[in-house]
Amino acid sequence: MSALLAAKGFTSSPRALEAPRGWAQVVSTKTAWNEATDELGQRFEISFNSYKPFACGIVIHPSIDACVQLREQGVQAADVERIELRVHSLVLELTGKKEPADGLQGKFSVYHGCAAGLIFGRAGEDEYHDDIVNRPDMVELRRKVVATVDNSIDEASADVTAVLKDGRKVHVFVEHAIGSLQRPMTDAMLEAKFSQLAEPVLGAAKTRQLIAACWGLGDAKDVRALAALARP
Repeated sequence: MSALLAAKGFTSSPRALEAPRGWAQVVSTKTAWNEATDELGQRFEISFNSYKPFACGIVIHPSIDACVQLREQGVQAADVERIELRVHSLVLELTGKKEPADGLQGKFSVYHGCAAGLIFGRAGEDEYHDDIVNRPDMVELRRKVVATVDNSIDEASADVTAVLKDGRKVHVFVEHAIGSLQRPMTDAMLEAKFSQLAEPVLGAAKTRQLIAACWGLGDAKDVRALAALARP
């Protein structure tokens, strides 16, 4: 709306940001004006963004990552006696639903996230469908997850131990989950996530074309071809 008004010649206060009733005062009574210009052209806030590999709250990601790693080490759900999970208190405060009834509740359940990571090796949108959340093997496994608060562990970390029926223990500590700035997703991972979300809408062939168009956007003359590929 502001851009359209400006295009028609509308003007506003030249102090719209910093005036006593300006935008900055509306959103906060504390200001640090230097943040607007410090490292201008050197620090780009968008570079601190990251991509989420899992379709749930970020505080669950380290626990899912740990369970995916357990699976990669050969741990199978049928062999698990219990999963000992040690996390920061914020994790259980935000995602402590032990018995989620549907997919939406599952996104707020670290217990479901752990089960998905171990059984599927991922936790995308498909793993949060209502039928998956209520699948008997998922329910059985998440009930074996014993979560303990340990505030010596950072909220971005998780300490997970699979106690197996034969008495063995397999331990994984995740300091930074996959998808974090410290462990960013690879291009292949990004393409796989994009494909999982786009193929049901666009089909496999068009999704591949769209991925190629996205990678080549820097050399595109305009965005019309990309926009066309993004339409079902």
